[in-house]
Amino acid sequence: MKKGLLLSVAASAIIFAGGDIAPVEPAAPASADFWGQIGFRYEANSFDGDALSIVNGMPVWNHTKVDFGDEENNKFSTSVVLGVEKQLGYGFGFGAEVAGWTDFGFDIADNAAVVASDATSAEVSQAYLTYSFGNTAIKAGRQALPKAVSPWAWSDRDAGVLDITYEGVVIANTDIQDTTLVGAYVANAVNEDTTIHIGENGDIDGLYMLAVINKSLANTTLSASAYYLPKAISATSSDAEWSLWASAVGNVDSINWGLQGVYVDGDANGKDATYGIAGKIGSSWGDFDASLIAAYVNDGDFSMKTAGTGASTSAFWGNSIGGLMTGGDTLYNTDQTIIRAVASYKIWNGKIYGELAYDNFGDNWKNILSGEFDDAYGARIGYKFNVAGVDANIEYRYVNYNATANWDDLTLQRIRVEAYYKF
Repeated sequence: MKKGLLLSVAASAIIFAGGDIAPVEPAAPASADFWGQIGFRYEANSFDGDALSIVNGMPVWNHTKVDFGDEENNKFSTSVVLGVEKQLGYGFGFGAEVAGWTDFGFDIADNAAVVASDATSAEVSQAYLTYSFGNTAIKAGRQALPKAVSPWAWSDRDAGVLDITYEGVVIANTDIQDTTLVGAYVANAVNEDTTIHIGENGDIDGLYMLAVINKSLANTTLSASAYYLPKAISATSSDAEWSLWASAVGNVDSINWGLQGVYVDGDANGKDATYGIAGKIGSSWGDFDASLIAAYVNDGDFSMKTAGTGASTSAFWGNSIGGLMTGGDTLYNTDQTIIRAVASYKIWNGKIYGELAYDNFGDNWKNILSGEFDDAYGARIGYKFNVAGVDANIEYRYVNYNATANWDDLTLQRIRVEAYYKF
């Protein structure tokens, strides 16, 4: 998928590879004004554990087992994404992106949901105007927000389709040497045809963000983001909420390192703030690279993902067990100590990658759907490669939650095959 400078929220300043923590310099604008992607994804899932059902109006938990190949637990979808971005002159520009997906009515899966619950649907995921003058860039409208700039409200791609985009205004400035300043006001989060007001229902109070990224220190990137919601609507609170995110990443010779801190709080009576700290260290040896991540999350009551709405996953580095199945969700409401080991090796026309993860719940984690758990461990292994211009990926994931007394352990497995052609 060809992307020019307009596609990044801080296009005139800095682009972050993959939305992760490694900064790279921006590429030149794409020679083409249009880009696109077409492809498919198939998932075979298994479930073995307690599951909630309602019998005569009362909740009942029964042991449930769904094997690989059972239609009710599989997912299949094809998707098409088309985008355009254009500089109009005099500092003005615009961009737009549309996406559609369908399962074509195939019986190999009964849930083709990629973005929402509809097996066949479409959306306008981005539609924005831009204006730049000097070292300042302004972007207004429906747009994707990158995780590295906005870790509490950001956009990810699921099967090539943006899962959440945001309606608002973002301003980026680079007048200060080696520094990017970003300010934003976001009114809504958008998922397919569903608009989520980030604020009191019927009253669009919105989300305010200030961020700074600094690269003054050699081989080091410092970043901080602050958020404020005057009237949040979430499972925790209908009052004001705020969040602070900070990180430092760098390298010394062949050693890569990083530190991250997160704090989320609000005005809700009787609710405790949520905070998390994480650190990582890694290195590369030729075609092999590996890293170790350690993290802690307290038993606070506030979510690390846009007050419980917006981004479907958290940008906290400690994402592990939940993330192995959902893409990066961090639990809260329970103490957690998290260890992750990640590695990859370039081979043939791609790379083999894998991860081992362990999550200890200091206060037992209670999941209303499946039970109560002491800890969890998981693993994944996959192979990403390119054949004839098609990007493909095959991956296996395994997660096991160790249950407390009176509950059954929960085991989840997934095999995913996907391929996309970008133009």
